[in-house]
Amino acid sequence: MNKRRFAIGRWTRAVAASVPLLAAQALVPALLEPVLNGTVGAVAHAQAEAEPKDQPTRRTPALRNAVFEKLSEAQNLAEEKKYSEALKILDDQRSKTGSAALNSYELANLYNLYAFIHYSQENYSQALDAYRKVIEQPEIPVALEVNTRYTVAQLYFVMEEWKRGLDELKKWMSMVENPGANAYVLLAQGYYQLEDYNQALSNVERAIGMYRKEDKVPREQWLTLARFLHYDRGNVDEAIKLLVELVTHYPKKDYWVQLSYMYGEKKQDKLQLAAMETAYVQGMLEQERELLNLAYLFLANEVPYKAGKVVDQGIKAKQIEPTAKNLELLANAWRAAQEVKRSIPVMEEAARKSDDGDLYARLGNIYVDSEEFEKAINAISAGFQKGGVKRPDTANLVLGMAYFNTEQYDKARKAFEAAGKDDRSKAYAEQWIQYMESELERQESLRDV
Repeated sequence: MNKRRFAIGRWTRAVAASVPLLAAQALVPALLEPVLNGTVGAVAHAQAEAEPKDQPTRRTPALRNAVFEKLSEAQNLAEEKKYSEALKILDDQRSKTGSAALNSYELANLYNLYAFIHYSQENYSQALDAYRKVIEQPEIPVALEVNTRYTVAQLYFVMEEWKRGLDELKKWMSMVENPGANAYVLLAQGYYQLEDYNQALSNVERAIGMYRKEDKVPREQWLTLARFLHYDRGNVDEAIKLLVELVTHYPKKDYWVQLSYMYGEKKQDKLQLAAMETAYVQGMLEQERELLNLAYLFLANEVPYKAGKVVDQGIKAKQIEPTAKNLELLANAWRAAQEVKRSIPVMEEAARKSDDGDLYARLGNIYVDSEEFEKAINAISAGFQKGGVKRPDTANLVLGMAYFNTEQYDKARKAFEAAGKDDRSKAYAEQWIQYMESELERQESLRDV
C-alpha cells in the first residue's frame, strides 16, 4: 500500500450492511454510517444522511410468507455464524423454478443476505457481486437500490479500488437529496488515494463546514485529513487553525507537538514553546527527544530554570539518559539560571563521562565564576591533558585568570600568551597581561611605601 495513504483502515474497513428481513441489525459500524437497515417488506431510508430523490412509483412484488420464513431462518443461522447452513438454504431458494421461483423483490432480499454472509467472512469481492445482483433486480424499492449503491461504493473502498469507488459514490450522490457530510468525507478519501489533493481538500472541507453550520464538532479524522492536505500544499496558517481545533476538542500529544512545530515554522517562538509546554504539563511528553526539545525551547526563550527542571526531572524519571551531552545541557541550564552550585556537580559528572577534555575546560569556567580558582586550574589542566579542547585559546584565558587570582603570575602570563596566539583571543589576552603588569606594579609600589 502506498505509504502516503491516509488512515484508510479507520474509515473504509468499517463498511456496514444489514439485511432488510428482520429488525435486528446485521453489522455494527464504526465511523461510517450503516448503509442498509430495514424490516420485512419495507426498507428504511439510507443511513448515509441522505434521502432518495423523488422518482416514479415502482410496483414492488410481494414477499411471500414461505420465502420470508426461509430467508428468516437463513438470517438467524448467519447471525449465529453458521454460514454454511445459511448458504445452503439460500442456494435451495435460488434454485427454485416454476411457480415457486423467487420474484425480483424476493431475489433482492436473497442476494442482500448472500452479501451479508460474504462480508461477514471478509469475502469482499463476493459480497460486492451479491450487492450488484440486488441492484440488477427490476422494480425493487428505490430506497433499497439507493442504499445498496452506497454499500457498493464503500466496498470498492475496502478493496482499495478507489476510482470505481468514486464512480459508484458519485452515482449514488446523483440519486439522493443533499448527501450528508459522511459521503463527502468518503469522496475526499477516494480523491486522496488517487492523489487528487485539491478535490480531497474541497470535499473534506465541505463536510467540516456542514458540521460547523449545525454547531457540531467535526470528527477528528476529518480535521486531521484537512490539516494534512493544507500542510502538504504549504498552507501552514490553515494547518495551524485546524490543529488549534484538534487540541481543543481532541487534545492529544501528537497534535500539541505538531502545533508547536508549525508555530516554529512561522517563527512564533513563544507560541511554539507554549504549545510544547502545555503538552508537558499534561504529562504527554515522555520520550527523551521530546523532553530535550522542550528544554532547548526554554533556553532559546531565555527561561533556563525551567529548562533545567525538565532535564533534571527527566533524568530522575529515567526518561532522559544521563549522557555527557545531556548532563552538559543540564549544567548549562543551571548556570544560565544563576544556579551555579547545582551546575558544578552536573558538569563534573559530564566531564568524567566525556570522551574528550572540552567539558573539563567548561567546568573550569564555572569554577572561576564561583571563585574556586584551584579547582578551575585542576579542571582545565585535566582538559588539556585529556585532549580535544575545542577552544584552547578561551581555556587558556580562563586558566590565566585562575592563576592570576591565586597569585601564580608567571603561570598566568604563560597562559595568557598561549591564548594570545589565537587571533580570536589576542586582544583579551593582551588586556589581561597589561592589567596583570599594572597590578604587579601597584603591589610593588605599596611595598616601597
